Amino acid sequence: MNTFYRLATSGTIFLLLSSPAAMYAQYAPQQVPPPGYGEHGGEWNNAPSEFNDAQRRGFQDGMVGARKDYENHRTPSVNNRDEYRHPNVSKGLRHDYREGFQRGYDNGVRHMMGGGEDRR
Repeated sequence: MNTFYRLATSGTIFLLLSSPAAMYAQYAPQQVPPPGYGEHGGEWNNAPSEFNDAQRRGFQDGMVGARKDYENHRTPSVNNRDEYRHPNVSKGLRHDYREGFQRGYDNGVRHMMGGGEDRR
């Protein structure tokens, strides 16, 4: 019977000491996104007016790719994005799409990392 009480007491002490750590791990504050993250509007997330349709689509897809990489804590690299390497556009539009994608991706990464506007 003495062994039972020792185990029960040890188990209770273990649970009481470990529960705050478990609670903190489960409910810890989330990483705060940079200022302006997720805001719509402003110049940083709009494709340049001189872009054609393929470039604009690439630009928007690049912004989405940068956001996904940021949210998944991936190293920012446009070459790691399947949409950039294998765009779902006709062969004749791939160059324009990739050009737009790169600009959108760079703008998104720069904005999310706190670097400000694209100066191009």
